[in-house]
Amino acid sequence: MFELALEPTTWALLCAVALAAGFIDAIAGGGGMLTVPALLTAGLPPHLTLGTNKLAASFGSLTASVTYFRKKLFSPRFWAASIIATAIGALIGTLVVDYLSIDFLNKLLPVVIILVACYSLFGSLSTTEHNELPTLDTKTKIKQWLQGLGLGFFDGLAGPGTGTFWTASNSLLYKMSLLLNCGLARSMNFVSNFISLITFVALGHVNFLLGITMGLFLMLGAWLGAHSAIKFGGKMIRPVFNTVVIILALKLIYEAYL
Repeated sequence: MFELALEPTTWALLCAVALAAGFIDAIAGGGGMLTVPALLTAGLPPHLTLGTNKLAASFGSLTASVTYFRKKLFSPRFWAASIIATAIGALIGTLVVDYLSIDFLNKLLPVVIILVACYSLFGSLSTTEHNELPTLDTKTKIKQWLQGLGLGFFDGLAGPGTGTFWTASNSLLYKMSLLLNCGLARSMNFVSNFISLITFVALGHVNFLLGITMGLFLMLGAWLGAHSAIKFGGKMIRPVFNTVVIILALKLIYEAYL
């Protein structure tokens, strides 16, 4: 069993990263692209990093999703198929990751992080302003199932960047405003985080003290970010977000491959 022994300065830096990640995740998604590299560079093994990150991320994604729900920017009934599919995908993905070697994860995670950062950098989001949901027909339900299974599986398997993938794919699949997009992305991120967290706990891959500590800062950041997104929009954060993520990912790639 891995014993955590972090310097107070390192612990404080992880909490600061969590605060920033919660803020960013509530607006544009991808907060895990900050917290996962930070946990890895602090010395946590990959499996424990992923499990602890899920615990912390669940605090932030719950706060953001509740905020969007209260502002009537997320409808659980309309997105019921997405919720079920995402939960199933996250469970399968988390069970799969337990069979991957630590060496493989050390090499996989930095690549996933840098690819998602680049995708986020060049991706485009919907410019529709009206907060109206798309028509709930058979075609929409099929999209919900495929999107939920795919992104839920990815979140359970790797995690970093899932929120960004939700935001980007929502723009591609559904014609709705950026705020409705964010409401869906953050809520589905909570579903996959929570299901994956339960599985990681059962597998013994969670450091509760660090996860809860970071989670409280993620919660504060998510509350600030969700309210900022609702009031101002998320365009200002994207350049800073990608710059930080790419620097961290390049550092991890250097450590894993060179």
